[in-house]
Amino acid sequence: MTQKTATIMIQGTTSDAGKSMLVAGFCRCLKNHGWNVAPFKPQNMALNSAVTKDGGEIGRAQAVQAQAAGIEPSVHMNPVLLKPSSDTGAQVIIQGKAVSDMQAKKYHDYKQVAMQAVLNSHQRLSDEYDVIVVEGAGSPAEINLRKGDIANMGFAEAVDCPVIIVADIDRGGVFAQLVGTLDLLAESEQKRVVGFVINKFRGDIKLLESGLTWLEERTKKPVLGVLPYIHNLQLAAEDAIQAEQNINEENIRIHICVPVFKRISNHTDFDMLRVHPQVKLTFVAQHSPIPSCDLIILPGSKNVRADLALLKEMHWDKALQRHLRYGGKVLGICGGYQMLGHTIADPHGVEDTPGTSKGLGYLPINTELHPQKQLTHSQGNLLLTSGDPVPIHGYEIHIGTSTRAENAKPLILLNNGEYEGCISDDNQILGSYLHGLFDSPQALQNLLAWAGANTELAEDYSAQQEHEIARLAHVCQTHLNWDAINNIIHNQFAAPSHGGATTDSKAGVQTHV
Repeated sequence: MTQKTATIMIQGTTSDAGKSMLVAGFCRCLKNHGWNVAPFKPQNMALNSAVTKDGGEIGRAQAVQAQAAGIEPSVHMNPVLLKPSSDTGAQVIIQGKAVSDMQAKKYHDYKQVAMQAVLNSHQRLSDEYDVIVVEGAGSPAEINLRKGDIANMGFAEAVDCPVIIVADIDRGGVFAQLVGTLDLLAESEQKRVVGFVINKFRGDIKLLESGLTWLEERTKKPVLGVLPYIHNLQLAAEDAIQAEQNINEENIRIHICVPVFKRISNHTDFDMLRVHPQVKLTFVAQHSPIPSCDLIILPGSKNVRADLALLKEMHWDKALQRHLRYGGKVLGICGGYQMLGHTIADPHGVEDTPGTSKGLGYLPINTELHPQKQLTHSQGNLLLTSGDPVPIHGYEIHIGTSTRAENAKPLILLNNGEYEGCISDDNQILGSYLHGLFDSPQALQNLLAWAGANTELAEDYSAQQEHEIARLAHVCQTHLNWDAINNIIHNQFAAPSHGGATTDSKAGVQTHV
């Protein structure tokens, strides 16, 4: 049978080796080469997620990769999403919809079912795209996780696709990472590894060349490229919080603090604050005091009542009281919004043990959690000022509903005529379910003005991400061996005359650099 689609998989020696970034770079470069390309991640464990147009939930990284590929995100790009709610349990989301909360052992037994969804989604993408670029999860050499694996080599073996392994040289020990990972794979898995990529290299490439030669001789696998360290790359993170800022202290007009909950979710909400040249953004670690600032933002949470208890245990509730007493502003997003209300009831034990928690009592709302998750895209106008409407857009991912008191002031008038969010009577506190509050330039400027800062109009979030994707793609185009990569893709087609990219190099690409 003639194969219509090529699949190439990026696996890593460790978590955060650069898999998500490399898949995004591959997607944009292959798109530029003329391929109709889509990203895919069989199984993702992350608390940063995105909502597709059809109301499904996928990992945030796959939404960014879809943008790199120039296509709309789909639930089939991340058929299994695990959202941890405790150290041993997670909500299991299959093809965009939450199906159950499972402990690790139960999910291990469920993997056969999950694998069917993975293969179904891969087939759906195969029917629509020329090339599928797959992202692995963690490392394929985790011995305790290899049985029933659906995220790495288990998937690669099931669809019979080639694998590229990426390692982060900035961590050190890159040759041990690559050789050790390869040696721990089964013989059939080793054979499907078609090459390595080394990520985040700093310095003179000539000093690395002897090591690259040794690696190729030792493993009989080619090094397909060495990617330089890309300073200040601002792509939405899959999981780890990006706290680094590149700002001039003299330009700062507002200081914003975000307490980091144990189960913080969708911290990409703060990306546009972190890259704003006039905003100092501080993520406050657990057991650390909240410093003096202008605005405190309570973020989303995957386990709201547990993180509310943590907030009180850390005495952050006392810091909020003091902050408000001195005229500071407070904003709650999603779970943080729920915490600012009077009560959070979980009668069905959706997130944890059934019960009701007393909220912080700053906003006139009461919340009840329900098993059915709400996943929507929303557009509307901010109601902070009485002047011209300030457009805002974003997405909602939450369980339960919050009921406002009749006289409560809403924050947003949605385009469907409904009101969303809440403003305190004294105008010091805001709350909203809308993720992406800061992604629209006018809305960001308006919210910062509410918090007391006169700032310049920022870039649109989508445009900012597009700029970063272009930076990444330029590096990948320049430093990866596209002759070899295009050959890997073409070798999967029965007919060599497939009308995608040619094997001609599209740029001056060197084997190692």
